[in-house]
Amino acid sequence: MITIETLRKLAFSFPEVEESPHFEKTSFRVKKIIFATYSATENTATIKLSLEDQDVFSSGKDNSIYPVPNAWGKQGWTVIELNSVNADLFKDAITTAYCEVAPKKLAEQIRKP
Repeated sequence: MITIETLRKLAFSFPEVEESPHFEKTSFRVKKIIFATYSATENTATIKLSLEDQDVFSSGKDNSIYPVPNAWGKQGWTVIELNSVNADLFKDAITTAYCEVAPKKLAEQIRKP
């Protein structure tokens, strides 16, 4: 199970991340752009991916990652069930979301060479 503490630790390992409220959720932003939110009531994270990355991450066998079931999902917003997602898959998904919205210079700092 992934906790909010795990999410925070990973998010703050990326350059220039800020945490702030977003309606009833907690958001994680880079340069004021949201790349992930956390819902305490549902114990889910919602992340911003490209449609191609969304397809890759949501094609897994465990069904713990899937598109938001509305128009937001068609824009790449993707739900992660934190009670059941594999930790390595979670880390890859959050890292990909950060790189999706971060300026190229910041994203290059965390991408593997």
